[in-house]
Amino acid sequence: MNDAVVWPVVLPFAFAVASLSAWRRPGLRALWAAAGHLAHLLASIGLLTAVLAEGVQVLRVGGWPSPYAISLVADPVAALLTLLAALVGAACVADVLLQPRERAPHPAFHALMLMLLGGVSGAFLTGDLFNLFVWFEVLLMASFVLLALEGRPPQLEGAVKYVVLNLMSSAFFLTALGVLYGKFGTLDLAHLATVVEGGNDRAVALASALFLVAFGVKAGLFPLFFWLPAAYHTPTPTVSALFAGLLTKVGVYALLRVFTLVFPPGTGFAHALLLGLGTVTMVVGVLGAASSTSLRRVLSFHVISQIGYMVLAVALQTPLALAAAIFYLLHHILVKTNLFLVGGLIAEASGGERLSGLGGLLQRWPLLALVFAVPALSLAGLPPLSGFFAKLAVLRAAFDASAWVPAAMVLLVGLFTLYSMVKLWQAAFWQPAPPSAPTPARPAGRRLLPAVGLASLTVAVGVGAGPLFEVCLAAGADLMARTPYLEAVLGVVP
Repeated sequence: MNDAVVWPVVLPFAFAVASLSAWRRPGLRALWAAAGHLAHLLASIGLLTAVLAEGVQVLRVGGWPSPYAISLVADPVAALLTLLAALVGAACVADVLLQPRERAPHPAFHALMLMLLGGVSGAFLTGDLFNLFVWFEVLLMASFVLLALEGRPPQLEGAVKYVVLNLMSSAFFLTALGVLYGKFGTLDLAHLATVVEGGNDRAVALASALFLVAFGVKAGLFPLFFWLPAAYHTPTPTVSALFAGLLTKVGVYALLRVFTLVFPPGTGFAHALLLGLGTVTMVVGVLGAASSTSLRRVLSFHVISQIGYMVLAVALQTPLALAAAIFYLLHHILVKTNLFLVGGLIAEASGGERLSGLGGLLQRWPLLALVFAVPALSLAGLPPLSGFFAKLAVLRAAFDASAWVPAAMVLLVGLFTLYSMVKLWQAAFWQPAPPSAPTPARPAGRRLLPAVGLASLTVAVGVGAGPLFEVCLAAGADLMARTPYLEAVLGVVP
């Protein structure tokens, strides 16, 4: 029994309950939250260590054999993403704990944050599709409450759009589950991989199309993304950072897992559709960012644009492309979380988020300018930062697959991304502050610590891109072969 798999899922919920038990004691509540995130981080490190040392880790709840058991499965992809989720959670809770006491969050905030991280870990580690649906619903409940927690009208409007579209996604997901279960009598991912056949099976084609829609909404894929820029700019910057770093990546992970393991190339028509949708998503997202005039709306549209890169890599379905998708996921989780955290500091130091009302921060807070520059340039793909190697891998995979139009879009979107990052830099740091704008007090320097930590990790991923990409290449090859996963879960490959 591989207990290491269960702790990243169980611990956040246990500490969430402990946090709720301290409802009237803010200090104790914060202590439980910090301890919970630290425990989640340590458990995730332990899980990744076990996976790299011993191979795929499997826990069958209740001791039942597969495919009857509820399984938790950790391969290198799932373990890496679980660790990144824990790092993002630690950075976000640090951002909250370092804020002034008079801005203490709602008593339920820390518990909801831990529940969200537990749901994310469960989605990464589950071994069957029905429990993937369950973890998606856990995410939806926790994220909806976090989005609407302060009760301001813009938040409520964004929360309603967010939950309605995601409930529609859940309906598509449930329908796809019904189709698959009716056809094959199982929802275990490994078992489905051995019984689903390609060709012209209409039930399989229908299920794959339904999953594409369901996961496309979760990921923010064109044309299903419009809930994202309407919602991500409305909550507190910390919540925006947590959402931007993790929620859409769970959708991309689901696409990556299901469309390699259950629906490999040649099964239905979804892969060809993913290739086109990923390319269009890149372009539409970056054009939305280039035309937006609010700080977090620019960053929200860039979430959409960068999702296009990952989906494009998933659609290409080569070992290099899948390795590129995994590396891009790791890079983007760090960078996008950091940009939203820094964006919150920019808005706090400037008194607003409209680009026309920003300015003068280079003289007032030069360290903030540097911390913003690292993730911004990484997002744009400048060497030697992580985004350069992520985009280069996707570009190389597109060239190898003779996908010339997507490859051209990768380059073009990179240029527009650089333009919009320069636009943000110029607005916040280079241009002088408007004469009529108030000059709020600069936040305390300690508030930069989470952003500095994430920026350092971004630099480290760029410097260590070679060894890390080797791990991603091995993980991509395993995803294509499917054999290590099936052997670990089923014992043999039928």
